[in-house]
Amino acid sequence: MRFPTAAMPLAESQREVLEKLARSQTAKHRDVQRARALLLAADGVANTRIGADLGVSPTTVFNWRERFESEGLKGIGVVRAGRGRKPSISPEKVAEIVHVTLHEKPVGETHWSCRTMAARVGVSPATVQRIWSARNIKPHRVKTFKLSNDKRFEEKLIDVVGLYLNPPENAIVLAMDEKSQIQALDRTQPSLPMKPERAGTMTHDYKRNGTTTLFAALSMLDGQVIGQCLPRHRHQEFLKFLRTLDREFPVELDLHLILDNYATHTHDTVKAWLAKHPRFHLHFIPTSSSWLNLIERWFRELTDKAIRPGVFHSVPDLIVAIEQYLAAYNQDPTPFVWTAEVDKIVEKIGRARAALSAAQ
Repeated sequence: MRFPTAAMPLAESQREVLEKLARSQTAKHRDVQRARALLLAADGVANTRIGADLGVSPTTVFNWRERFESEGLKGIGVVRAGRGRKPSISPEKVAEIVHVTLHEKPVGETHWSCRTMAARVGVSPATVQRIWSARNIKPHRVKTFKLSNDKRFEEKLIDVVGLYLNPPENAIVLAMDEKSQIQALDRTQPSLPMKPERAGTMTHDYKRNGTTTLFAALSMLDGQVIGQCLPRHRHQEFLKFLRTLDREFPVELDLHLILDNYATHTHDTVKAWLAKHPRFHLHFIPTSSSWLNLIERWFRELTDKAIRPGVFHSVPDLIVAIEQYLAAYNQDPTPFVWTAEVDKIVEKIGRARAALSAAQ
């Protein structure tokens, strides 16, 4: 006589976990199968019936039940030692691929591709790709960098970050720079507008119709940007923009300008003008540290949203587009907030310098 299969004991908390796993759309298929099998076993369904419903053998169902009864939920999703799919490539071969990728180059080329590496070590390109992906190795990508050699790096860093985080009273802090040589680029053929299922198009080649220089200052108080397009990038234009700032802000407020080390900012004529206008205070970022000037972040927004996708038949058309973007942005400006701490920046720069020295 055949006796019915006894229901597998299952606590309510365990049932909740298994039911959630059985409904999952992201968990591994085998784990979902196991959860469904265990739920059916808890309802007293026979192993043979469970196996037929789920497409596995009764022995597999029996093993799942036995392991759950001895280990509980902690055994779910864990493959026992010696079970599961065996690796098709040896650890030695993996180590060889990683070593060659990091320390050698293919003849006549700058970096390995999946195919050149596969031919070099005798495996498939897909295997190379899996090994690289698992270790986040990307031979085709190179990141650019530039470390500042400014002898007063930390002093200037502390000065500028101090202005961002703790601005002086009765003063306005302005992140200021020039975006020079902005080109008025026209396309050689008319562009096509965007429509459903097709992006807008423009020709890859272009005509140059002249350039302009944008002088801009970002207020750290409210995110407002004062901008002025001028034809050239000399100390004369810089002085003209300083006079614009002088008129823009109340005379009782000091103006602290964060600038780069461009020669026009320290021209003798500029120094003479600043001596007559003591409310202006210039703070210079370290050399090769444009990331420290937050106006650069706004310049990126301008480029992405108003310049790079644009078509300009003349310099006046370009200037109009820049001024329209300025006006629209200042209707609802977003203040830029500095969050990086000086100590962490100095520590990171120190690590980079040490790595650079070790590579030389």
